[in-house]
Amino acid sequence: MTNYKTSTVCVQGGYEPKNGEPRVVPIVQSTTFKYESSEQMGNLFDLKESGYFYTRLSNPTNDAVANKICQLEGGVAAILTSSGQAANFYAMMNIASAGDHIISSSAIYGGTYNLIAHTMKQMGIESTFVEPDISPEELEKKFQPNTKLVFGETLSNPSLSVLDIEKFANAAHKHGVPLIVDNTFPTPIFCKPFEWGVDIVTHSTTKYMNGTANSVGGVVVDSGNFDWTKHSDKFPGLTTPDETYHGTVYTESFGKAAYIVKMTTNLMRDLGSIPSPQNAFYLGIGLETLHLRMERHFQNALALAKHLENHPKVSWVSFSGLENDSQHELAEKYLPNGSCGVIAFGVKGGREAAIKFMDSLKLAAIVTHVADSRTCVLNPASTTHRQMNDEELAAAGISQDLVRMSVGIEDIDDIIADVDQALEQ
Repeated sequence: MTNYKTSTVCVQGGYEPKNGEPRVVPIVQSTTFKYESSEQMGNLFDLKESGYFYTRLSNPTNDAVANKICQLEGGVAAILTSSGQAANFYAMMNIASAGDHIISSSAIYGGTYNLIAHTMKQMGIESTFVEPDISPEELEKKFQPNTKLVFGETLSNPSLSVLDIEKFANAAHKHGVPLIVDNTFPTPIFCKPFEWGVDIVTHSTTKYMNGTANSVGGVVVDSGNFDWTKHSDKFPGLTTPDETYHGTVYTESFGKAAYIVKMTTNLMRDLGSIPSPQNAFYLGIGLETLHLRMERHFQNALALAKHLENHPKVSWVSFSGLENDSQHELAEKYLPNGSCGVIAFGVKGGREAAIKFMDSLKLAAIVTHVADSRTCVLNPASTTHRQMNDEELAAAGISQDLVRMSVGIEDIDDIIADVDQALEQ
């Protein structure tokens, strides 16, 4: 596609219909695809030809939507997954295996923390978690000979810490490993991590990208910038023959697309976390208004944060758009045009007061979700992050009284009125 602006890519990227073809990306709700000869089918399985033969590996609807996100992020290749969790798991497992080591920011979503700290540990992959504000010198000391990647979130869920991307990218590249960043909250509307040195980006597309909470999904996007061959000893899965595909060497056969092709032919083949074409279609529709919604989300969140700053029943407010926020300086660098619609704050009286506040809301809903068009609220310590102990919660920047409010795109006056009446209960 021509080098259009981000807003135009949101609306028309990823799919260019030919003469007489559907204007809207069609839902190819088929598991299989017909071919005239056994030879051609064999060539597809041997990666000698490109095409579709089974939706678990690739599907035209899924690919069109993945291509749009790839264009938005400025990458070379992308693949949709069935969830954001699957996206993060695949992004790491594509280059890490038993006996390897991962460095991760501690300020990440609770489910991802559990994935890295416990589930992947059971698979033989060790991890070291570091504070986002760790000094470059201390970060250097965390690398081991078997470290395969560094992971973080552009804007952490729910503590809203802004990752100092360049610091982590410089350290990762000095040690010959890629930086993988989850860009779910800002989306490529407010941050394009590849421009700051990130190598691979993931998203839970369930959130802002979809925008209407009607389908779960994820995506992995490769920048194509990391030189796997330069560090071939660390990444033999990409740079040496794959016996499960007749000795294919991905970096030789697929160049900058090697990482995503390997993910497709190995992880998706064996684990199968692919979204249904129907869900990909819903995601594609959501992406068409992403640039409009993100602007409104941020405007509403900033207005509410400013209101809560002066509320007598609120003990603290965290939102990088506030000038006195601890994350404001980093946000000015990486998120100059906005961050997201999620704010965090504490209600005076602690956890019990926070729960009473949430139970008293009328417009905003208590749901296990975040980042869609409707305002919703949650106490992470007792829900999404309840698997973490007190020490882990503290490291992730999550206090017992923390209320995570995902500010929607309703009228801001109605949102503020609802919050005010709930705080008065």
